[in-house]
Amino acid sequence: MKVFLELLKREFALFWNNSVLRILFIGAPIMYGVLLGYVYNKGKVTNLPIVVVDKDQSKMSKKALQMMEDNEVLSISALLPNEDNLTKLAFENEAVCIVIIPEGFEKAVLTKKYPEITTIVNTANILTANYASTALQVCLGTLKVGTQLETLRKQDVPENLLMSHYEPFKTTFIKKNNRATNYMYFLWPGILATVLQQVLMLGLALSFASEFENGTFGALVGKTSSTFKLIMVKIIPYLLMSFGIWLIYWFFTWWFKIPFYENLGTLTLVAGLFVLSVSFIGILVSLLIPNQLKATEVLMVIATPSFILSGFTWPLSQMPEWIQYIASVIPLTHFLPIFRLLIIENGPTDLIYPYIYNLLIITAVGFVLSYVALAYKKKKMLKAAH
Repeated sequence: MKVFLELLKREFALFWNNSVLRILFIGAPIMYGVLLGYVYNKGKVTNLPIVVVDKDQSKMSKKALQMMEDNEVLSISALLPNEDNLTKLAFENEAVCIVIIPEGFEKAVLTKKYPEITTIVNTANILTANYASTALQVCLGTLKVGTQLETLRKQDVPENLLMSHYEPFKTTFIKKNNRATNYMYFLWPGILATVLQQVLMLGLALSFASEFENGTFGALVGKTSSTFKLIMVKIIPYLLMSFGIWLIYWFFTWWFKIPFYENLGTLTLVAGLFVLSVSFIGILVSLLIPNQLKATEVLMVIATPSFILSGFTWPLSQMPEWIQYIASVIPLTHFLPIFRLLIIENGPTDLIYPYIYNLLIITAVGFVLSYVALAYKKKKMLKAAH
């Protein structure tokens, strides 16, 4: 045990003396947590600029304009009487949408000639386009309902029968899980988990590769012949430091007032398994590629697209089958659904068992392959020494 503790102390010293690794492993999670936290802190977009062309200049068109201004998502940045220089003004105002109210709009509505309001949506940015178009649909839909109800009132339809005359049935939409459609609750945790995976992989890519390059592998093996202990010595410091990062992430949820309270204990245990599976992948690459630069390059190739492949933002079911197979060997692919089920959806724990099973398989395979690779390296070194 004394030798094992000395080796752990040595590993912490190696980590702390590597300034790049120290900044990467500790600095990156904190920096991304704070930076992205403030980027997405608002949660949803508001005051998106739109350009409105009001050719009618009527009481009804002004009512439509007022509804758009009252909507928190929209902001009328330019109001035009006609379409002169419309495209240029839209570019200058960075308009998300252009709304064109035709001439004679009110008169056509009152005479039931079914006029058309044209909305041109700039879909260069899908997020803002969806927010703005949804807000416009709400505004114009409300105007439609109000106009039709007013027409029915003028026809002396009793107040208690107005809605049944207007629509044969009701439609109710109930938002569940992230009811405010807060973008930060959705995206920020997934990115932080990706950052943790990336820094773990890059840190452990140097674990044995640095020993081989610096010629200290023989001295390390001389202190203990146990392959299992050698692997644990490399992994335990990162497990402990990852728990520290996990506590920092929890502090960030408090700082940014994110209501993640349920199932935190279960998620923490699963996060430990996630860290373990990532660590064995890092160890394995470090053993197979005994060059620090090449090992980090290989793991960067694995880690960089992992968030996209995880299915967190774009469903895995919509990806080609061969990409799904690639995604299945990345720990993040199985951890993020667990996070979503436990924290966002507050679902039952039995639903996360398949993902835990997959993480256990990745962990077991990573450990076995790392054990075999390290035993081979050790045997090869001892043979060369004799």
